[in-house]
This record gives sequence, C-alpha cells and structure tokens, in this order.
Amino acid sequence: QCTIGCSHNQCTFCGMYKKKKFRIRPVAEIKEDLWMARDTYGNGIRTIFFPDGNSIVMKTAELIEIFEFARVLFPRLERITIYGSARFLLRKSLDDLKALRQAGLGRIHSGMESGDDEVLRRIQKGATADQIIEAGCRVKEAGIELSEYLLIGIGGRELSQQHALGSARVLNAIDPDFIRVRTYTPVPKTPLGQEYLAGNFQLPSPHEAIKETRLILENLKTTGLFLSDHISNYANINGKLPEDKEKMLQILDYALTIDESEFTSQDYRYL
Repeated sequence: QCTIGCSHNQCTFCGMYKKKKFRIRPVAEIKEDLWMARDTYGNGIRTIFFPDGNSIVMKTAELIEIFEFARVLFPRLERITIYGSARFLLRKSLDDLKALRQAGLGRIHSGMESGDDEVLRRIQKGATADQIIEAGCRVKEAGIELSEYLLIGIGGRELSQQHALGSARVLNAIDPDFIRVRTYTPVPKTPLGQEYLAGNFQLPSPHEAIKETRLILENLKTTGLFLSDHISNYANINGKLPEDKEKMLQILDYALTIDESEFTSQDYRYL
C-alpha cells in the first residue's frame, strides 16, 4: 500500500474507506513491503497494484522511486497499476505522467462513476464532467492505459437518462482502454445508503438498470474493452468496441425478456 484510505473520502455512495484516516506511507515502508513480497513470492512477479485510494496523490519523485525499486526487485515485471480519480490526476502535469510511465506505471484505474454534472454533484465526487475528460485525456496522452469505472443506477430513477447520456459523452471524449461497469448497491451507514433507506433515493429496478446500461452502450463510440466484470451487474456483457457492440446489445435485450424476480435484489445488504 502506498496510501492508507482515500484522500477524497467524501463520495456519498462509498463506505470502503470511512474507518480509515488518510495518510501517505513513507517510501522506506513501501520498499520493506516489496522486499517481503519478493521473499514470499520470488522475483517472477509480472504485475503489481499499489493501493489504497488515489495513490496518484503521492509526490511524483516518490512514486518514481517506488516503481523503479519494484522493477529492480522483480525483473519480469510487466505492469504497475494504481488508483487515481480525476481531481487528483489533474494535479499531475503531462510531464509528470510521462515520467511515471517511463518509471513503469502502465495502468491507472479511475472511478468516474458518472459523466453527468448533476449526478457528480449529488454524490460529491469532487470533479466535473469536463475535469474527468481533461484528466482522462492527459493519462492517455502520457501513454498510460486508463480504466474508467462507471456506476449503473447511481443517478437513481430520477436522473437515469441524463446519467447514461452524459456518461457516454464523457467516455467518447476520453476513449479509455477499459470501461468497467458496476451496478450501484446501497451500502449501510453511507449518506446515499441512508437516503435510500429513508425513501429519498429510488433505486432502478433490474430492467431499468439494464436499460440504462443499454443506453450507455448504444451511444458509445469508443475503441476499448467494455467489461461488466462484477457480481453486482444484472447482465454479463464483455467485449471489444465497436466490434462486439451489437452482440452485447443483443444480450441486454435478452436480459430484458427475463422476469425481474429472477434477478438478485440490489438491496440484499439490508436483509
């Protein structure tokens, strides 16, 4: 871990880091962990992921030192990956990102969640749609692979259509290497989870979530991979765009013929 917790930690839907006070770990500690990993797993490791939330917030020089150290310990290392949301990616210049790429950073996972400004404001994401585009394009220009995470249903029933269309617009502007879809599941003791319990946030039904996914996919003009690689999703669609778009749309259309009672309820965590 490069960081403990999340440097933003204000998203209303997320409960992952609420009990952690954010801090950046000293480089020496991280190197000790890498030595331990080498002693445990050997030097044949091919990929390394450096969590927690927004590890990109670390100083560029410190990240470079860690990445270069990892490449010495693991000579077969093919890719280094970290998390970085738009707000914190924008703190890095293009030259910073290119230097990180040169040091071995091969991929950044970024949670855009939505491409609609009203949805982003409501969930307190900390970035606008235009900022997400700017950050994503900068990562791509630096030669780093970008994986954008998209939350189906995060706008609720009320904002479903504008969430879908806005998200497609932002993704088209960035053209990320990966679009990873997750379906929003209310989490207890989070602000949005409490809104859901109080009846102030209407969760889309399974068919409504599938239709939202379909609207996004239908409007995408990207060239990367579209992946629904998560248990929260109602339909398992994975493919390369644009080649596999029609096949994935057909799968979604088939899913809409299945009775909603056959799908797992997204509010299972409250049962």
